[in-house]
Amino acid sequence: MTEYRGPQDLTLLIEQHKREIWEWKQKESQWIIDKNQLDGNKIIIEELSSKIVEMGKINLFHKELNGKLQTRLTEVEEDNKKLAIQIQDLTKSKQPF
Repeated sequence: MTEYRGPQDLTLLIEQHKREIWEWKQKESQWIIDKNQLDGNKIIIEELSSKIVEMGKINLFHKELNGKLQTRLTEVEEDNKKLAIQIQDLTKSKQPF
């Protein structure tokens, strides 16, 4: 058990507690700053995640559309070849012998 040594002991103890309180307030302040930064980062990550999902859907739509366009292009190219053959056949039949 410590022996009470008078007002100086009490003053020393009060100063020590004030320092400890100040240190804890500094830590609390830093924790609040860190929490705010984490909350902000969380919001950014959530927004970017939803945009990535949305872009994935758009990309899928573009792939489907591109596939349809490729199919149609192949059909048009085949039609062009057939028409070219028909034109050749017609021009040959119209030529005098």
